[in-house]
Amino acid sequence: MQHDAVIVGGAFAGLAAATYLARARRRVCVIDAGQPRNRFAEASHGFLGSDGSDPASILARARAQLAAYPGVTFVEGEAASASVRGDGFAVSLASGEEIAAQKAILAFGLRDTLEPIPGLAERWGRTVLHCPYCHGFEFSDRPLGVLFRTPMSVHQACLVAEWGPTTLFLNGADLAPDSAEMLARHGVSVEQGRLTRLVGEGSALSGVAFADGRARAVEALYVAPQSCLASPIAGQLGVAIDEGPIGPIVRTDADRMTTVPGLYAAGDIARAPHSVSWAVADGVTAGTSLHRALVFGG
Repeated sequence: MQHDAVIVGGAFAGLAAATYLARARRRVCVIDAGQPRNRFAEASHGFLGSDGSDPASILARARAQLAAYPGVTFVEGEAASASVRGDGFAVSLASGEEIAAQKAILAFGLRDTLEPIPGLAERWGRTVLHCPYCHGFEFSDRPLGVLFRTPMSVHQACLVAEWGPTTLFLNGADLAPDSAEMLARHGVSVEQGRLTRLVGEGSALSGVAFADGRARAVEALYVAPQSCLASPIAGQLGVAIDEGPIGPIVRTDADRMTTVPGLYAAGDIARAPHSVSWAVADGVTAGTSLHRALVFGG
């Protein structure tokens, strides 16, 4: 085998796993397509010691620190396919290059699909957001909105109301009576009409416009986008995949091993909810679990 471990994905989970394996003096290859899920965000919040930092800068520092370890190899490119080969794994890149390793970690992340409302995608990660813990404080006490997509959007709206006056935009959907009661208890107002566009200068958000000509002031809009795995290789390797609240989740145990022996998964593809802190923690768990398996077998 070329490597002890190959890691598909070089963002927060993948780099955390690689760091712990590198410190265990193992040969690690990190394959990275350079498309981290939070690349649209100006700042990452809540990550200890890096609160408010540009996520790209955090990753750049992590890569530079990891590169100092002699057993680490970085490969820039997309993992096109993967297979179990003998007692290990083989990952083929779109370029045709093949990486072989005893064990593997999947950390390639998710891809989000947003509602096709004009002005929504352009503000994603700036004023159209997914997590109030990650971005809510910066919009404290301003008019906030939540875009209804599934019944879980009701719970999202009740949570967002902790940060400021909140409106749930049903966008033409129907609301169950018990949901209406819950929203009222949390002080969330409800708008039934269909949205036609978001308005504001640049990436700033000042309001939403309705099909009937009305408008409502909003400075941050929270959404729960539909997500999908950013790579097909988990399915190619035969791992069990469960349906989570916003999309598929690779099934793992407490050690972050998938249902395929020797194959681990970490980060957003293997959990819900999501954050940089959780991705790093899961990467550490996957990396140290993989190392113990190399030492003791498994």
